[in-house]
Amino acid sequence: MHMKLIYLVCIFALMMTAQAEEVPLKTMKNVVLIIGDGMDDHQITIARNYLKGVQGRLNLDEMSVRSSVQVLTVDENSPTKPVYVADSANSATSMATGYVTSRGRIATSARADADLQTIVELAHNAGFKTGLVTTSSVTDATPASFVAHINIRACESPQTMNFERRGVLIDCSKDQRANGGLGSISEQIAASDLDVVLGGGREHFDMKAEASEETVEEMASASGFTVLHSKKALSNVEAAERLLGLFADSHLPTKLYGEAGRVAEKPEPSLLNSVHWSLGDVELPASMRCVDNPEYGETPSIKLMTSKALDHLSYDNETGFFLMVESASIDKQSHVRNACGSIGELDQLDETLATVLEFAKTHPETLVMVTADHGQAAQLVPNESLFSLMGFPVYTPGQLVRIKMPDGGDMAVNYATNSIFAEEHTGVAVPLHANELGRPLIKTLMTQPEIFEVTREFLGL
Repeated sequence: MHMKLIYLVCIFALMMTAQAEEVPLKTMKNVVLIIGDGMDDHQITIARNYLKGVQGRLNLDEMSVRSSVQVLTVDENSPTKPVYVADSANSATSMATGYVTSRGRIATSARADADLQTIVELAHNAGFKTGLVTTSSVTDATPASFVAHINIRACESPQTMNFERRGVLIDCSKDQRANGGLGSISEQIAASDLDVVLGGGREHFDMKAEASEETVEEMASASGFTVLHSKKALSNVEAAERLLGLFADSHLPTKLYGEAGRVAEKPEPSLLNSVHWSLGDVELPASMRCVDNPEYGETPSIKLMTSKALDHLSYDNETGFFLMVESASIDKQSHVRNACGSIGELDQLDETLATVLEFAKTHPETLVMVTADHGQAAQLVPNESLFSLMGFPVYTPGQLVRIKMPDGGDMAVNYATNSIFAEEHTGVAVPLHANELGRPLIKTLMTQPEIFEVTREFLGL
């Protein structure tokens, strides 16, 4: 009888062990969303041609899932009326919140001006760590849309909540803390629950917070951030700390630029050509090389910032994290017609992607997505027009840069969205690349709010 009891106890213990083994261990789930600002297929092709050659492949090209994403925007005064070209604020808001809004808005709705809950806020509330990395000011439109709520993207600091720019009134007074609002974008970042924020924008934190004797940076320190100002400080910081890295006064400098600081230039048609388009000749801008930007210096690369962010977000973390990484100057350099700057920035994005994919190999429940917020002005055009073979003096009405390529040829990039000092966005659909984890969630054609839904569903929010 005694032996029978021992036998039953052993059987029961084995059954309980088997049941315990059947309960799956909790797996950390992560999403890394990489946004190339202004990175449409023209930008990718231009960069690929220069960096890898026409038959080469970027890390981006090796990702197993690809989709096309429609960028959605609405009119501020008529929110049911579509606008066909976005800005970074409303397009980032779509990806951050799942809602379509009007241009210039940071995680707020068109017309009604209601705050829209972001994926960062949802993730934090569910116990996930969160982070933002950018080569722009951390207060710029794309990163801001994931953490802040304000009616105009220009209200980046306490001093820019109510001012006039080129005759246009920028009024965010309703969002001032004295009026019950959340304050400027920098103040909202300083008070946020983010675990990692890395980029530029020191000028927006090096001033007194609203109705306070402390600066916004001091406010961030008081709320638990370790504030960093240099590449060396970033390299040496402890993984357990919450980080606010401010590595430039404004946006971070680019890796490359046109030799002698050249950007796209206007072709020069002859006087005879002004009589008739088919007469005379035209002098195109001389070709140039892309060279290292001397201002880049000790600037932390996107790769370094992202690597540090991954270390911090995965440290002592059993739940998971959400990380947004923005390569901002693909767009910013297109605005000023600097194709070399955009190429260097996309090169940084592609290097960073390699680092993220290596991380995903050792953290297999990491969904990696790469997309753009909107298209941009850069257009790959013939260096020698077919029409010029007919004897016509053919030239762009815009501005042109002809880049000397590593293979010995010249690549022509055209900018012609307007006639003033800064090019504009375009309304083209943008690519979305993902690793294999995205396959069951990503459709062949999506809208930007659906990127939010993919993230939310993958993290189980």
